[in-house]
Amino acid sequence: MKNILYIGNLLSQKGKTQTTIDTLSENLRAEGFTVYAFSNKTNKLLRFVDMLFAVLKYAKKVDYVLIDTYSTQNFYYAFFISQLCRFLKLKYIPILHGGNLPNRLKSNPALSAAIFSNAYKNVSPSLYITSEFETQGHSNIIYIPNAIAVKNYPFKQRPHEPVKLLWVRSFSKLYNPLLAVKLLKALKDEGLQASLCMVGPEGDGTLKEAQNLAKALQVDVAFTGKLSKGAWIHLSEDYNIFINTTNFDNMPVSVMEAMALGLPIVSTNVGGMPFLIEHGHDGMLVNPNNLEEFVNAILWIITHPNDTKTMALNARKKVEQFDLETVKREWHSLLR
Repeated sequence: MKNILYIGNLLSQKGKTQTTIDTLSENLRAEGFTVYAFSNKTNKLLRFVDMLFAVLKYAKKVDYVLIDTYSTQNFYYAFFISQLCRFLKLKYIPILHGGNLPNRLKSNPALSAAIFSNAYKNVSPSLYITSEFETQGHSNIIYIPNAIAVKNYPFKQRPHEPVKLLWVRSFSKLYNPLLAVKLLKALKDEGLQASLCMVGPEGDGTLKEAQNLAKALQVDVAFTGKLSKGAWIHLSEDYNIFINTTNFDNMPVSVMEAMALGLPIVSTNVGGMPFLIEHGHDGMLVNPNNLEEFVNAILWIITHPNDTKTMALNARKKVEQFDLETVKREWHSLLR
């Protein structure tokens, strides 16, 4: 088996949400690969330096370097790590997570070309990113979707009144959690019995903003903080609609997990979401930051129970194609 160096934000043990570097590293190790994963430093500068030293340290020990690549500040991590890999003649593979990466291709064409055109392969977890990269001239790209172990997600049909909303994400402005709080208030103003649970760690101060907004709007929101995978799956049994309020997205695992669990999805139609969810067939899509459309989608769900049951079944069937047992074969093929 091959030896892999995985560069990304390994921060789940520091109170942050588990990401691909956690799950993919674990899955590759289970398949017999040796995986060195970096970095778990909480300070951004120290984390960046730790990543660079990891590449230097393991350069002669590994066959490939996987690089989690996002569209925000972490884009620059990917740039410098990739160029160090080029200098050391290491095969590197960017994994394209950032839902706003297509805009990076346009706003930073030189840096983007330096990263992506010289990669061994670029791995896209969504057809959206694959399509956008190919449209902008990057042909060295393969589609390997995010994966979940579907057997760990018990499917459950559930009644949809009273409305019990579940939101699962890090608290970051990018994911627009304040809209979820406003949605709860709007549903109550419609005369509906409704509740909201928000699961996830603090990201950029937005958790405190959401708590303050809930207090100002006089609505009770359950804020759980970060939960383990098993804990939030257990918690989900008490909720009946999953909302995804983000302004940018790619192929979020939390949405895939909710689809597997039988929760009807209402999501913004940004980034890769229309490639994951077909509106009206296996979920509901609305325009970003549009409170009225979110309210209308919730009202549709509770007034069309049979259609909603069918939609949830369709979502479960769709997400089964992203099962770990299927997707891991794609990684074996790439890393052989």
